[in-house]
Amino acid sequence: MLSRVSRHWFSTASSHPWLFVGLGNPGEKYQGTRHNVGFEMIDACAKSLGISVDTVHCKALFGQGYVGDIPIFLAKPQTYMNLSGESTGPLAAYYKMPLNRVVVFFDDMNLPCGVLRLQHKGGHEGHNGMKSVIYHFRGNREFARLRIGIGKPPGQMDPKAFLLQKFNVGARERGEMNIQVTVILATMVLSKYFFCHTPAEHLY
Repeated sequence: MLSRVSRHWFSTASSHPWLFVGLGNPGEKYQGTRHNVGFEMIDACAKSLGISVDTVHCKALFGQGYVGDIPIFLAKPQTYMNLSGESTGPLAAYYKMPLNRVVVFFDDMNLPCGVLRLQHKGGHEGHNGMKSVIYHFRGNREFARLRIGIGKPPGQMDPKAFLLQKFNVGARERGEMNIQVTVILATMVLSKYFFCHTPAEHLY
């Protein structure tokens, strides 16, 4: 039933849709960790746009809605981080999405905590989830990504332990970041300027 409804919704939309994918790990024990900021951003966008991301589709929690007359798909792969492409690739293929209408949100240790960088294409930045997404896009890197800075681990701390640690920033700061991303998302969808004019931009 989901497939029939979703495809009908897609085919009758007045504008081309966008697919936004947040990377993370499923399960309560991973909630609030640095590695799950991609999920958190999708949740914030869903709340702002009034979209329920609670249907399972292509191994992802999935929801659909609109920004104005522009259709939006929101997805959180449930495959665990390192296999994120096993969900993202089939989702894009199912809806025959051009990759320039796909945006992936993911955590990035190469950026200071709280810094956001939006790019219309790029590499995986050493991120295993992004490696999987690119692999399942058949090596094509021509899709947008929002890199969410989480900073580097302190001292000699194991990077894996750092990624799976709860955020130590204040709830207010995290809330402000979520709101910022939601505004960026809506602006990005409604404007072609970013994709036509700049390969990378710091946003916060």
